[in-house]
Amino acid sequence: MAADSRPVALVRLTAALAGVCVAGTLAVAHAVSGSAADQKNDQKVAQKQDDDKRPSLALKVSPPLGFSPLRVRATIDVRGGPDDSIDFYCPSIAWDWGDGTVSETSEDCDPYQEGTSTIRRRFAADHTFQQGGAYRVTFRLKQKNRVVSSASTNVQVRAGVRDDFGR
Repeated sequence: MAADSRPVALVRLTAALAGVCVAGTLAVAHAVSGSAADQKNDQKVAQKQDDDKRPSLALKVSPPLGFSPLRVRATIDVRGGPDDSIDFYCPSIAWDWGDGTVSETSEDCDPYQEGTSTIRRRFAADHTFQQGGAYRVTFRLKQKNRVVSSASTNVQVRAGVRDDFGR
């Protein structure tokens, strides 16, 4: 196997961020005799690395604290990653509200096509907690029976009129 004959320049970087000094070394490839095909392939590799970043989930429940019966709205934002991530395309979703209630939904979608199919970036659901307590709300995004990603948060419900204020 032949070694890459392109020269590589090493550049020492130092940056001050919020009073903290961070130092690192950056390798910069300098293509002197690289062909146009090599440069195009390098661009494809760089784009693929950006696209390989897996989307993440951000869960917000509003309000996170209140008196029973407490109606909440839970929202999931799918952040980052490619718009055509196969694992996140046309998933079934499950909301576990932590009070014994589980809500599951799925959709009928067109077959997945790389570069054409787009993932859904937002999911939302409403739920009413009938009794006071501390609840763990969990969202699961699934492909078939496999959990692809999940997120959880806490909801605190205080005893209300229906609970006789905890008496």
